[in-house]
Amino acid sequence: MDPKELLEFIVKGLVDHPDDISIKTVEGEKTSIIELKVHNDDIGKVIGKEGRIAMAMRTLLSAVTSKSGKRVKLEILD
Repeated sequence: MDPKELLEFIVKGLVDHPDDISIKTVEGEKTSIIELKVHNDDIGKVIGKEGRIAMAMRTLLSAVTSKSGKRVKLEILD
């Protein structure tokens, strides 16, 4: 499964404004950076208490991409 599609599926289930989700991928040699931008009201829902939801999403993304040998970094933008 594509990490971008997985992230979009997860985030759409969490937020109140699913139309405002923007996901951009920046490719590097060994690392891909996925930039996630959501509506201002939904940032707390995506991050979660003490960052638990964001940490869980990062764990899932690294599990999905582990076979490819490329690392994925998730950045949640304001």
